[in-house]
Amino acid sequence: MVFSSHLFLFYFLLLALGLYYAAHKFGGNTLKHLVLTGISYLFYGWANPLFVLLMAWSTMIDYICGLVIAGGQPAELPRGEPRSRAQKIALTVSILSNLSLLAFFKYFNFGIDTFTALGLTGVQDSVMRITLPLGISFYTFQSMSYSIDVFRGDAKAIRNPIDFACYVSMFPQLVAGPIIRFSEVAQQLVHRTHTIEKFSRGVAFFAMGMAKKILLANPCGWIADQAFNAGSVGFVDAWFGVTAYSMQIYYDFSGYTDMAIGLGLMLGFVFPKNFDSPYISQSITEFWRRWHISLSSWLRDYLYIPLGGNRKGTVRTYINLALVMLLGGLWHGASWNFVVWGAIHGAMLAFERFQGKDSFYRALPRVGKIAITYIIVLFTWVFFRADTTGDAFTYVLSMLGMGDTSEGSALIGAAMYKPYYLLHFAIAVGIAFFGTQTWNYTRKITPAKAVFIFVLFLYAVLVMTTQSFNPFIYFKF
Repeated sequence: MVFSSHLFLFYFLLLALGLYYAAHKFGGNTLKHLVLTGISYLFYGWANPLFVLLMAWSTMIDYICGLVIAGGQPAELPRGEPRSRAQKIALTVSILSNLSLLAFFKYFNFGIDTFTALGLTGVQDSVMRITLPLGISFYTFQSMSYSIDVFRGDAKAIRNPIDFACYVSMFPQLVAGPIIRFSEVAQQLVHRTHTIEKFSRGVAFFAMGMAKKILLANPCGWIADQAFNAGSVGFVDAWFGVTAYSMQIYYDFSGYTDMAIGLGLMLGFVFPKNFDSPYISQSITEFWRRWHISLSSWLRDYLYIPLGGNRKGTVRTYINLALVMLLGGLWHGASWNFVVWGAIHGAMLAFERFQGKDSFYRALPRVGKIAITYIIVLFTWVFFRADTTGDAFTYVLSMLGMGDTSEGSALIGAAMYKPYYLLHFAIAVGIAFFGTQTWNYTRKITPAKAVFIFVLFLYAVLVMTTQSFNPFIYFKF
């Protein structure tokens, strides 16, 4: 089920809020969480009910492991103290079960395709295909953070299985994040407030996220599709197309995040910020402090630091940075394109760490640092968007002015440079580099802001009726 659809807006959301607040009025946390879990399972299983069984299995495994790790302790485990063999085994079971689940469903097809391409198997393309469950990359990381947080002593285990099922399955951020760590919402599961101010800010978040998706991401996506699907494209068109894609993926993903945060606020939860104006970053290191913050911080705290971080020497630091970003690329999908994308980002992070205070970035004015960083990001987005690695390198050659352009490529401009798309593209670029973030804009809802947000939301809903079905980009991850 997609947030930006009539089914969700006018039926599911009204039903969900009605049932939740009825439970809030007449029952305690257990009833609220039971209702929210049931609603979330309905939301997740709408496309394929079998997906629900998979998530329920993952939930049960991590719930049991959490209890074993806690060892009957009513509070957080002491930090720094050695853990028992049973606790270590429970943590291992939790991590391996989640990673095995993720690896099988996400990389099985990739493995078959790779072996077939190498001539090592006779399996046909139409045989042994595995359907990727929606949001599996998000909820496995989220569920896994629970057992790790309990093991580290950052949170205490949940005794009520309904509370834990609610944490794992909450529909606002279930399918495309942000990745909510257990330690971030542990106390909110015990007690949270429901106020008019919080609900109003949630509505504003949701409305602005909807506008990002419908009014900015989708038009920019149409431009990007013309360029990337052209086969051959000219120098200017190539840069215009990838810039449009950079706007599409930013507003598509940050729009979903805004809607998720807004829905969370409506339900009394405060989720962390996931984007912080990433395109004004002055280095790739800064970019990853601003882009998909919940993933980058997850990889830092649960992978980079356990690998040794920067505590085991310079060479090991570079290796850790490259390895983490390589795995971050594979997290996004089973494709060599994502491997290249992650490898480039990892290499840039290592390079910037190597340069240190003598980095060439420091010799440039702020606008120069932003421009160079953004250009590097654009080149990496080519691999994120292209269908194959060969297509990506072909597109990069076009960006460098070395591509082969056919006679038909001149017609691409007629489709790409229509006034409607140019206008929305210009607005998207202006907001990305100079606009106010939704997080800050919604801190205080004045009457003037309320009217503007309402008109914006109404316009987005009207435009939505003219657009075909287009799910969020990160649904496939």
